[in-house]
Amino acid sequence: MKLLVPLFLAPLLCAPAFSQPSKATAADAPATAAPGRVARVRLGKAEQAPRAWLDERRLLVRRERGEWVAVAGVALSARVGSTLSVEVDHGDGRREARRVTVVSRKYPTQHLDVAPDQADLPAEQVARYEQEREHLRRVLQTFSDQGPAGLALLQPVPGRRSGSFGSRRVINGVARSPHSGLDIAADEGTPVAAARAGKVLDAGEYIFLGRTVVIDHGQGLLSLYSHLSAIDVAAGNSVASGATIGKVGATGRATGPHLHFGVYLNAAAVDPAIFLPRLSPP
Repeated sequence: MKLLVPLFLAPLLCAPAFSQPSKATAADAPATAAPGRVARVRLGKAEQAPRAWLDERRLLVRRERGEWVAVAGVALSARVGSTLSVEVDHGDGRREARRVTVVSRKYPTQHLDVAPDQADLPAEQVARYEQEREHLRRVLQTFSDQGPAGLALLQPVPGRRSGSFGSRRVINGVARSPHSGLDIAADEGTPVAAARAGKVLDAGEYIFLGRTVVIDHGQGLLSLYSHLSAIDVAAGNSVASGATIGKVGATGRATGPHLHFGVYLNAAAVDPAIFLPRLSPP
């Protein structure tokens, strides 16, 4: 299946993108990005790729027009107005820090009314939930040295966006954490495709996420697919771009059949729409 370059991502694949300092701006000028978005940090020209870290997590580094650039996910929890420090280790032994300024972005609020047993965990499931959360946290911190050939992703299933990334969910009148992925409405049993080639890191069932697959695309770029009715891959499998990895369902704490699709960079959840062709609005 051919990867279409999304409108949002086209500049990144062929020219500077996301935060775009002018040509006259010095390479060490601070990048900018909002919570849940992606900062593009210029690292300069060199034969050998530098290494970069944000909050002690390795960053994806790629070459653009002869210049190295770190592509960093900014966590939804990042404080607007704060400055993040990207530590850079150059191949010639130099070490330095580059800055990322966190700017504001408004996300929608989504109100949901669900059955009480879908909103809160019974006491007997709390221990399992904590174990699952820690397991998933470790999975999402995976960093493999081989980077992806590109950053554009396939839309895993056809359909309209039914839930937006970053939306503040108010469930039965109680505010919850922001939505860490986007939801795509699709019929039960619709095949779900791998958004890009990679290795399956995790394939299992979670209390909230239901049947879930996580794929490593390289250098901290991961994709997550949840609420599946069936999983067709196992941890350790290599998958091609567009390969079927499961089917749409409503497992876990879901109000109906849909795909929850997440994208992570350096363990930070970022808006999948950045990497996708345009989706129909909710």
